[in-house]
Amino acid sequence: MKTKLLLPLILITSLGFAQDTEPIQTDRPDQTETPALTPKGMFQVETGFSFQKNDEVSKTNILPSTLWKYGVNDNFELRLITEFVSEKFGSETTSGLNPILIGCKIKITEEIGFWPKTSFIGHISLPNAASTDFKTEFHAPEFRFVMQHTLSKRMSFSYNLGAEWDGFSAEPTFIYTVASGLSITEKIGSYIEFFGFAPQNDTANHSFDGGITYLINNNFMLDLSSGIGITDNAPEHYVAVGFSFRI
Repeated sequence: MKTKLLLPLILITSLGFAQDTEPIQTDRPDQTETPALTPKGMFQVETGFSFQKNDEVSKTNILPSTLWKYGVNDNFELRLITEFVSEKFGSETTSGLNPILIGCKIKITEEIGFWPKTSFIGHISLPNAASTDFKTEFHAPEFRFVMQHTLSKRMSFSYNLGAEWDGFSAEPTFIYTVASGLSITEKIGSYIEFFGFAPQNDTANHSFDGGITYLINNNFMLDLSSGIGITDNAPEHYVAVGFSFRI
């Protein structure tokens, strides 16, 4: 009963503030984070479920992943990420909470001519703030620079560059994303994207994805996305669904 009442309550609450704010901008459903920050004094939640087939014998489901954000001021956003994971390998399934990530987003510059709108995102994982099977040996940082160009009133071009660590070794995995966004209507948005991960001492993997968003009101949005692996060592495919709101 509580679950059935949660979404209507969020929607009703967000309707009261939707007329006075710009449309919500989120870091999901694509892999490319937005340089936009949560407005000052607002609390934003971005949550979703994803179902991924890694290969013939393993699957990874995230049920759910949630990004909690708070706008401290016009240049600084606090962030916390919680993620419940279910991993299946053959006939064995392991489920639990991944290490919690805490971090921030910092505005660097607005878009000026050819110079993109740019922000910096940094997180660090808490190795013991996790289920037993998912604890790591060390604190694991991750960071990325997020950039966005406005091509027209309806189109944008975005890209991220960064790196992350797994909490077990000092070797980084480098990250890139490249995405093109298109507003189909005032309510419906879409994107296509290439992204990849390049471990320091292993072969890089690359994937392609796309998705749509639906803006219920300026403070509440639904999303649906799916992707496939381009290289043999990338996950075969995934599908994800989620929603985001702010109050």
